[in-house]
Amino acid sequence: MTATTDGSSGAPAPQATSATTAPPTDTTPQAAGTHGAAGRAIHRATDFLLARQDSEGWWKGDLDTNVTMDAEDLLLRQFLGIRDQATTDASALFIRGEQREDGTWATFYGGPGELSTTIEAYVALRLAGDAPDAPHMARASAWIRERGGIAEARVFTRIWLALFGWWKWDDLPELPPELIYFPKWMPLNIYDFGCWARQTIVPLTIVSAKRPVRPAPFPLDELHTDARNPNPAKPLAPVASWDGAFQRLDKIMHGYHRMALKPLRKAAINSAARWIIERQENDGCWGGIQPPAVYSVIALHLLGYDLQHPVLKAGLESLDRFAVWREDGARMIEACQSPVWDTCLAIIALADAGVPGDHPALVKAADWMITEQIDRPGDWSVRKPRLEPGGWAFEFHNDNYPDIDDTAEVVLALRRVRHPDTARLERAIDRGVRWNLGMQSKNGAWAAFDVDNTSPFPNRLPFCDFGEVIDPPSADVTGHVVEMLAVEGMSHDPRTRRGIEWLLAEQEANGAWFGRWGVNYVYGTGSVVPALVAAGLPTSHPAVRRAVSWLESVQNEDGGWGEDLRSYRYEDWKGQGASTASQTGWALMALLSAGERESKAVERGVTYLAETQTEDGTWDEPYFTGTGFPWDFSINYHLYRHVFPLTALGRYVHGEPFEARSAAAEES
Repeated sequence: MTATTDGSSGAPAPQATSATTAPPTDTTPQAAGTHGAAGRAIHRATDFLLARQDSEGWWKGDLDTNVTMDAEDLLLRQFLGIRDQATTDASALFIRGEQREDGTWATFYGGPGELSTTIEAYVALRLAGDAPDAPHMARASAWIRERGGIAEARVFTRIWLALFGWWKWDDLPELPPELIYFPKWMPLNIYDFGCWARQTIVPLTIVSAKRPVRPAPFPLDELHTDARNPNPAKPLAPVASWDGAFQRLDKIMHGYHRMALKPLRKAAINSAARWIIERQENDGCWGGIQPPAVYSVIALHLLGYDLQHPVLKAGLESLDRFAVWREDGARMIEACQSPVWDTCLAIIALADAGVPGDHPALVKAADWMITEQIDRPGDWSVRKPRLEPGGWAFEFHNDNYPDIDDTAEVVLALRRVRHPDTARLERAIDRGVRWNLGMQSKNGAWAAFDVDNTSPFPNRLPFCDFGEVIDPPSADVTGHVVEMLAVEGMSHDPRTRRGIEWLLAEQEANGAWFGRWGVNYVYGTGSVVPALVAAGLPTSHPAVRRAVSWLESVQNEDGGWGEDLRSYRYEDWKGQGASTASQTGWALMALLSAGERESKAVERGVTYLAETQTEDGTWDEPYFTGTGFPWDFSINYHLYRHVFPLTALGRYVHGEPFEARSAAAEES
C-alpha cells in the first residue's frame, strides 16, 4: 500500500477483529488456560465499558489530581464574595478525607507530603471553620513550620495568599503585563511558554499589576517560622549564573512596577484582557482546564467586569462543571475533563477486544469525535500560520488548543470503525493527518501542543517554580504519531523516518523511554515499541530487544507492572512501584507488539489482569499513572484502569489490530 500525495493512505478503514475471529493458537495447556481467562476478562470488561457510554457517544472518566484544585476553588469564591456554606462544607469534606496521618497532603496517592499543597489545604479548611488547634490542623501547621513555613511555598501558593494580605506582593516575582507586546522572535514572549502556562501567565500579569488585597478573614501566623519576619532575606545566586541573572532581572522588574508609564501599562493591561476574552471557549472556560479559568476570572473582575457580565458569568458556570459530587456528599474539583481522549482510547480498546467495527457504539462514538474536530486556527498557528486546522483537543470545548497526541489517537481510533459514511470518515482522518504532519518540530519529533516550543529561558524565571512551562517534543507523543502514520501507510515517508530516528536516539541506556505524559518509563516504552514495530522495525531490532529486556527486568513478582511518580526524580524508582492495571496494560502492549505473546512475562502479565479484575468487569487503581507535569502535577484518569488492560487483553487474544495491513503495506 502506498500513500497518496495528500498524505492519507486512500484505503478503506480496516475491519475490526470480531469476537468470533480465531486468535493465534498456542497448544500448551497452560497457555490455553491463560487464553481462556483472558477471554472471560475481555467479555466482562467489554460489557462494563459499553454500559458507560454517554447517549451522545462519548466516554469520560473522573480525573483526580490533588486538593489544591479544591482549595483554590474556595479561595476564588472567598475573593469574589460568593462562597456559600454548602459548597464550602462539601469541599472541606473532600479535603479532610485526603489528609494523611502525619497531617500533610500529597500530590499523588501514596506520595510524600508536599508543602504548598498542605498550606493551601490548611487555609481552605480554616475557611471552612476548622480551628487551628484541632488535632488534624495542628499536625498540619507543625509540619509546615518544620519545612520553613509559607516562605518556602511555591510562587502560585503565595500569590493566593497575597490576595488576602497573608503575603506581601513585594515579596513575589514580578510579572509585567507588557509581556503581551513582546514579538514572537523575542525571548520570553508569551508564545515561548507552553500553552497551559501561557493561558495562566497572561491573566496573572494583570493580577500582578493590580496587586489586589481583600480583607483576610483570619491571620495565618501559625504557618510562619517567625511571624515577625515571615520572609527573611536570602542571598542571591552568583551574578554569572542563569539563576543569578534572572533574580537580578526580577529586581529590575520590581523597580519598573513602581515607575511604569501609565499609558503603556494601561494599554498593556487592556491588550492582555482582550487576549483573554478572545480565547474564552464556547462553554465559558479557558483552554478546557481549571487554572487559567480561575485566574482569568480574577483578572477580568479586577478590571471592572461584574460577576453578571456574560464573560464572567459563563466563566463561573464553566468552573461549576468541573465539580464532581460524590456519594458521601463530598465535592471534588477536576483540573480538566478528558472526553475526547477517553473516547478514542475506549474505541481502540473495544475494537481490539473484538467488538465489530460497525457496532452501533463505535459508530456513535466516531460520529461524536468527528463533530469535535477543530476547524479554526488556534495559538499553534502563530508559528504555523499556513497550516490548515484539523486537530482534536482533549476536552469538550477547547478550540484554541488542539493537541497532537489526541489527534494521533483519534485517527487510530477512527481507523478501527466501519462507518457507514466512508467519505466523511476519510475527510476527518485526512485533515487530522495533515495537521499532525504540519506540527512536526525541527528535530523530527512531536510535542503536545506547539512546534519547537523549546526556549531555555521561561523555566529560568523566578516566577516559574512549579511544573513545566515549555512544551518540548516527547517520546510518548512522537511514538503515537509514528504509529498513526504507519497505520496510514506512511512508514517510509521522510517525516516518519525522522521521527523514528529521533525515537531511536532517545532510548535510555537501560532500554526504556521517558514518559512525559504518563508514568513514566513504562508509559514511554509502552508508547514507543508498538510504534517502531508498526513502522517496520523488525522485532529483532536491538532497540526493541533492549526494551523487551528492560520490561522483563522490572516486572513485579505478582506478574504486573507498576511505576511510582518518584521515578521522575529518583533513578532507583525507574520501573518500580506497586502493580497497576493501566501500567500492566502498557507493558503488555509493548511486549505483544515485539512478538512476545508466548513469553512467560506476557503470560504472567495477562494472568495478573485476569485475576485482579473486579466482579463488575473493571480494575481498582488508586495509584496515579497520568502526568500533567513530571513530579509536580500528577493525574489519576479513572478510565485508564479499564481501557489499557482491555486493549492489552484484546491484543493478546486477537493479535495486533493492524498486523495484516502493515504486512501488506510493506510488501507493496
